[in-house]
Amino acid sequence: MKTDDLIDSLAGGLTPVSPRAPGRRLALGAALGGGLAVLLVATWLKVRPDLAEAMGGVTFWMKAGYAAALGAAGFWCAERLARPAGSGRRGLILALATVGVLGALGIGELVMAPPEERMALWLGQSWRRCPFNILTLSVPALAVSLTIVRRLAPTRLTAAGAGAGLMAGGVAALAYGLHCPETEPAFVATWYSLGVALSTAAGALLGPWVLRWR
Repeated sequence: MKTDDLIDSLAGGLTPVSPRAPGRRLALGAALGGGLAVLLVATWLKVRPDLAEAMGGVTFWMKAGYAAALGAAGFWCAERLARPAGSGRRGLILALATVGVLGALGIGELVMAPPEERMALWLGQSWRRCPFNILTLSVPALAVSLTIVRRLAPTRLTAAGAGAGLMAGGVAALAYGLHCPETEPAFVATWYSLGVALSTAAGALLGPWVLRWR
């Protein structure tokens, strides 16, 4: 068989893939991972009893918006890095800007507070548990997102894994807000961010192993 004939026979059954397919798959993965994280909150951590009242306040939605923005940044990174030679730069910029804005609000809050209240505002009541609870809640979304990215065509495996981890961390932080009563910007900017960073690091560590082509 001639080379041209062989190429034609191999390519004959191929159909174009929509450029939106990676985004749709990752969005579905984020929704599935988020649903599992909410289920974990409901069965393990328990939903805060004053949730309905808290949802009427600005600070609850500030925290939820922060988590959602980090998840969106991770989605952007993962969606781009799931393609050959893709770049997650814009997603990274969004993540850094999000952390920077809330971090500035947190610093302002601490500066304006009386000195004797600053530590309580920063640490809250759950700083020891918060990052690790978010990391635990991120596991379902991280597993799903890594599986989806692996079936695409990533070439920068560590970065793609980190993007998946950032998305999973944002989803987990959003779900964790249903349990956690802490809403101070200084607390959220530090301990929620640390939880998301741990998920991002886990994705980066797993990426070269899970995403490599076999």
